Amino acid sequence: MDIGKITDQVTDQAKKIIDERGGMDALKEDAEELKDIATGEGNLTDKAKAAVDAIKDPGAKGDDPPATPAG
Repeated sequence: MDIGKITDQVTDQAKKIIDERGGMDALKEDAEELKDIATGEGNLTDKAKAAVDAIKDPGAKGDDPPATPAG
């Protein structure tokens, strides 16, 4: 098992997913939104539901998801 090769594959996959979700800025916005949900008011169930909704919509709340390239 080549750890370097596995690491490269995981890194490439992570970059692909980040790009599909709108890039690093969208990732940072998602993280900030999740932090706000986690530290905000409400019970754990409500926070979990809000977090799931936030992850379904990449980037800051209210932003449209990035367009999917045709092909």
